[in-house]
Amino acid sequence: MNNILIITSYFPPEIGAASNRIFHLAEGLEKRGFKVHVITPLPNYPTGKIFDAYKGKFKQTSVENNITIHRLWIYASNSKNKLLRLIAMLSYSFSLIWFFLWNRIPKTVIVQSPPLLVAFTSMFFLRSKKRKLVLNVSDLWPIAGLELGAFKKNFSYTVLEKIERFNYKKADLMLGQSEEILAHVTSIIPNKNSLLYRNYPNFETPKTEVRSASGKKIKLVYAGLLGVAQGVYRLCEKLDFNKIELHIYGSGAEEKQINAFIENHPELPIYFHGNVTRQALHKSLSQYDVAIVPLLNRIYGSVPSKIFEFARVGLPILYFGGGEGESIVKKYNLGWIAEAGNYKDLNFTISKIDPLKITYDYRCEIQRLALEQFDFDNQLDNVTKAF
Repeated sequence: MNNILIITSYFPPEIGAASNRIFHLAEGLEKRGFKVHVITPLPNYPTGKIFDAYKGKFKQTSVENNITIHRLWIYASNSKNKLLRLIAMLSYSFSLIWFFLWNRIPKTVIVQSPPLLVAFTSMFFLRSKKRKLVLNVSDLWPIAGLELGAFKKNFSYTVLEKIERFNYKKADLMLGQSEEILAHVTSIIPNKNSLLYRNYPNFETPKTEVRSASGKKIKLVYAGLLGVAQGVYRLCEKLDFNKIELHIYGSGAEEKQINAFIENHPELPIYFHGNVTRQALHKSLSQYDVAIVPLLNRIYGSVPSKIFEFARVGLPILYFGGGEGESIVKKYNLGWIAEAGNYKDLNFTISKIDPLKITYDYRCEIQRLALEQFDFDNQLDNVTKAF
């Protein structure tokens, strides 16, 4: 049996796209006959606090679903203070180095990036002619940080660019979740061995329910991380609620702001449902007309995984983020597009949506396309051939 190690900063019971993506990767590899090991921090995301079940532990090793999981110490923080965030990343990097020194590392290692410093630690200490390093890039840093306003072009940014180049150079195989990511990598390291590996979901597909239109108002739903990049708080401020009601699921940095906004504007049809399990969410989605997938700013290389997840449950999408995600929604007729960052255009687009045209047949067609075009198993089969 082939041993394989996955190094990641996010893993269940943590929530979010990154955690789900790595879990499905690990699960898929185990089902294909690999002996899978995962290194991850003690669970702390997105709260920035170690989960209660893991408090007081320096490390924990367990076997879950035939996957060996090594949870290492981290100085947990979700503070906006850059120094504290750096300390958090460095603390996990130190834990990784300690683990590398005292444990036998498999010949094939998959490293998740970002965070850049964690990826750098892994690529630097594990580089060897006898080992295959696979770098799985889900977002382009430091470019994404620059576009989000987290970084400025200064000495620190130049250092991060050098770290990024080092990571790409040392990788034997690059996995990128978008065509933009792969294009960026090859612009830095020409002829780099790379494959497209999108964040396709892998769950039992619920049957599309026959349902009538919800009424005069469109039932719009957002489900996911309530972070700054998603801009859900801004949606609450800018949406025209004459034709819609907004339902919000999730947790994250903007959660308190969103709840405060709802309390201060009881006249608006905004409903916060909190954080629910993925299975419960999929059952709930059938009651809504349209799912909104927003980004506060267009981020080069980013393709929100919610596109694929909502399509798989047969829910039409209102996409408001630009870039490659916009092209995917257009190509497969998954819903509607509003110009990224243009809230006037977003409200205009919503005003043109006819709930009566969101039929059972339309939802079934979206689901059929998702099952055909966004197939997790076919994608993973192609990737494992390169290991």
